[in-house]
Amino acid sequence: MAGAGEDSRALFGAGVRAALEAWPALQIAVENSFGGVHSQEKAEWLGGAVEEYFFRNADLELEEVEDFLGELMTNEFDTVVEDGSLPQVSQQLQTMFQHFQRGDGAALKEMASHITQRKCKVRATALTTSSEADKDDADSVEEMEVTATNDGAATDGVCPQPEPSGPDSQTIKEEDIVEDGWTIVRRKK
Repeated sequence: MAGAGEDSRALFGAGVRAALEAWPALQIAVENSFGGVHSQEKAEWLGGAVEEYFFRNADLELEEVEDFLGELMTNEFDTVVEDGSLPQVSQQLQTMFQHFQRGDGAALKEMASHITQRKCKVRATALTTSSEADKDDADSVEEMEVTATNDGAATDGVCPQPEPSGPDSQTIKEEDIVEDGWTIVRRKK
């Protein structure tokens, strides 16, 4: 019976790593070295830390998992996740842990496989505006545009297609920037 528990634990660990590797916020943080030169090692450590967190705290609420992941991303990668993915990843992890607790290895395998098939590659590029030359680099906040592409697996529309980034899609127009550097924000119609 101990072998079945160890197998289930290994499946849970593999599921955690699959969920984290498929998480676009973490992919971007690692790809752009937001965690420093050891970003890849931190991402690998993160999988073990999340797994251990669940084993030490068997009765977690969804908000606790979200807070834990958010705190790790902030502390280790200097990244505040505001794309709405924290609740999704937290729910996936919590569901996998429930399967682990029930000893449902088949469901763990299926869920990890499903996450891996949906995995998207993401790329972040810095957005520049014409007024950026006037800003002091130390005080500016850099915005990033994120594009997602599929690894070749079937996605059922999970990976969003990148929006065109031509001059027509620019949201801030030159006439919206007034003399003192303020920007007029207009509602889309």
